[in-house]
Amino acid sequence: MNELIVPFCSIFIAMIVIWRSSDGFQAASNYLGRNLTEGVRGATINAIGSSMPELFTTLFGLIMLGELDNFAFGVGTTSGSAIFNSMIIPAVVIMAVTLLGITNKVEVSKKVILRDGLGLIFCEFLLMYVIYKNKIDWLDGLFLMSSYLVYVVYMFTSMKMAEEINLIPNKTQEKGETPILKSIVYFDFVNIFFRKKANALNAWSLLLFSMGIIGSACVLLINACETIAQGMGVAPYFIAVILASAATSLPDTILSYRDAMKGDYDDAIANALGSNIFDICFALGLPIFAYTLVKGPIIMPESTLIDVIQLQISLIILTIVSFYIFYFNRGLKVIHSIYLLGLYIVFVVFIFLNAYYWN
Repeated sequence: MNELIVPFCSIFIAMIVIWRSSDGFQAASNYLGRNLTEGVRGATINAIGSSMPELFTTLFGLIMLGELDNFAFGVGTTSGSAIFNSMIIPAVVIMAVTLLGITNKVEVSKKVILRDGLGLIFCEFLLMYVIYKNKIDWLDGLFLMSSYLVYVVYMFTSMKMAEEINLIPNKTQEKGETPILKSIVYFDFVNIFFRKKANALNAWSLLLFSMGIIGSACVLLINACETIAQGMGVAPYFIAVILASAATSLPDTILSYRDAMKGDYDDAIANALGSNIFDICFALGLPIFAYTLVKGPIIMPESTLIDVIQLQISLIILTIVSFYIFYFNRGLKVIHSIYLLGLYIVFVVFIFLNAYYWN
């Protein structure tokens, strides 16, 4: 077990970097999406920004881990992250605001749940079709990305615009400005890029820079997961489903938590669901498109294909259950968060048994 200490520490470091970088995501997305309403900001800009780890993990996983069998690593990360987002993030949001006495229940717009929930279920069935035929080529990647584009266009054309508000403080009005060196040491990218005043240029710069830092952390994460898989004697796919997915979902969790603490429950839940749609359609679609365009179709070995299909079935079932909980209750309470946490524990046990006893 001693040889696993270093890779576990590497995962912890990667999570810290991702966590600190998520502050930059939130600040930039808050500014860029300051006119968006009805959970649109959470489901688009926040979701895209906080889902960059899944995109980088899938893309780099295909490049670093190599041949076709390791495509499952990317699928495991994105699908595992989708399950984490649907179960853990809403549970965290509900417990945070109810146990702290902010509210006794979390009420989310039925329109947001219906729009993003049904969109997510459709995308999951679409991914199941792409995987089941087991000859994945660039057209499948293009189809997945196009589906996300349709979703985004619908979001922006159907929303109502809000009054413009300034969500970023004017740094010149603050006393005791944080030294630039301290900001670098603490990964305080917001203070570096918004040091004087927020504008579109430095907001986009902050967003892109934070994405680059998280991409670097994902390289460390992939190497660590591969080492842990070898040490535990299991396929990297199983490590990706649990560890890599949880690490890459940290920005989503932080963004949703902060939205919930401000009372933006629509954005808090829409971020989790919108992130899942982005993960499935774009974080998988783009790597599939790029990889197969150069290397040819992806055909997984039968044993790996069975594992991936089982994961997709689990994802669809758990998403439908969470959709039922969100839509058919008049407000989400602590008991609902317990249900969601219980479902996630069952899922983790299933993955563990599948890795060690059913393979």
